[in-house]
Order: sequence, then structure tokens, then C-alpha cells
Amino acid sequence: MPRIVFTQQLRRFTEVPEIDSGAGVLRAALEDAFNANPRLRGYILDEQGHLRQHVAVFVDGRRVHDRLSLADPLSAESTVHVLQALSGG
Repeated sequence: MPRIVFTQQLRRFTEVPEIDSGAGVLRAALEDAFNANPRLRGYILDEQGHLRQHVAVFVDGRRVHDRLSLADPLSAESTVHVLQALSGG
């Protein structure tokens, strides 16, 4: 089963459980995490359901580039890392 892991930065704001999901695409796996903790949704997605600007998601070590549909495929062995992106100079 794909595993979703949230970084420690998000723990300052809400509970961030690691989730095993049977989902085949990223959006469905994130929904499983939101079902476990509904407060996560507001930290990860904006009002249109798109990935927030300050959030980065990696599937099997590759950064997700489609921040709108979140349709990246997941395999049974996939690991999804969700973290706050750093910005600035």
C-alpha cells in the first residue's frame, strides 16, 4: 500500500499521522489522510483544492509538478512525502 508521510514542520500545527492508503493516485491518497485528520486539508490544499504554494509533495523521490489535479499514479510500494516548501533568498 502507498504510504503518506508528513514532515515534522506540520506537527507544529496539527496531528500528522503516517497513512497507508489503497489509493492509486495522489489525490485519493491525500483524501485518505484528510479523512484521518480533516484539519490537514487546509494546510495542504487551497480553497480550489489545489496544492498550496508553500507545500511540496514528492512521490517516490520525484517532485509532483501537477499541483492542480494531483493525478500522479501511485504503486503499492510508493512513498509520498508532504512537506512545507522553503522560499526566500
